[in-house]
Amino acid sequence: MKLAVCPGSFDPVTIGHLDIIRRAAGLADKVLVVVMTNAVKNPIFSMEERVDMLRRVTADLPNVEVDAYDGLLADYTREKGADAIVKGLRALSDFEYEFQMALTNRRLNPQAETVFLTTNADLMFLSSSLVKQVASYGGDISEFVPAEVLDFVIEKTKG
Repeated sequence: MKLAVCPGSFDPVTIGHLDIIRRAAGLADKVLVVVMTNAVKNPIFSMEERVDMLRRVTADLPNVEVDAYDGLLADYTREKGADAIVKGLRALSDFEYEFQMALTNRRLNPQAETVFLTTNADLMFLSSSLVKQVASYGGDISEFVPAEVLDFVIEKTKG
């Protein structure tokens, strides 16, 4: 792959996200991690904060760039000339939703193929929603988010 796009809401970025990004960086010449607007979700972190967090946790990956986009993923991939969309899968329930999205994206932009990477088994439970919930009750999220953003996530999710 020459250019891959790793889209997501990243509210906040987790070690699961970072695992998928790192693995995509090993497969593609260049990876664009793009913070997308999701009309179904109500993020607690602004678009700028999510971009900043991702830039901090991917600073050691020379072939990774972080971007933001408020529109259709198929349009973004077409504008950037991406070869692939890389998505992480945790469970069968993820697959059903992501498969539907992949088919839609293929219809809207046949040039970008969707590639699914399965999560590491020890991270299958992890989601941004879970991180926010645990953090809002003062729980320890140090094993769930990259160290570079831990303090920021804790501060932002205080109840």
